[in-house]
Amino acid sequence: MGCEIVTVSCDTKFVHLAWQRDEKELANVKFHMGQDRNGVLAKMFGVWNDGFALRGAYLIAPNGTLMNSEVNFLNLGRNIDELMRKFKANIYLGKKTNEGCPSKWKDEGDA
Repeated sequence: MGCEIVTVSCDTKFVHLAWQRDEKELANVKFHMGQDRNGVLAKMFGVWNDGFALRGAYLIAPNGTLMNSEVNFLNLGRNIDELMRKFKANIYLGKKTNEGCPSKWKDEGDA
């Protein structure tokens, strides 16, 4: 869909490798998994919390504009279907700037 996916964790690259080898859901991950060992990026995005990072998901336009952000506490995961809905909505709204996409919008042609 014309985007680049990067995950970043305060864990080391060795932990990421273990996740990829041991977690069945991550076995086929092809996108970059970056480490933020000192929490520099987590602090920049405001998710640093006394030595650990909250779970954040961000959609950033190619020009660097933050289009969406979602921050959850440690025990609440993110929903890829909702992230993809927001991603598609941002692409659509980039073309149709006078329109809006309500919470149930999923694809072009939806009300």
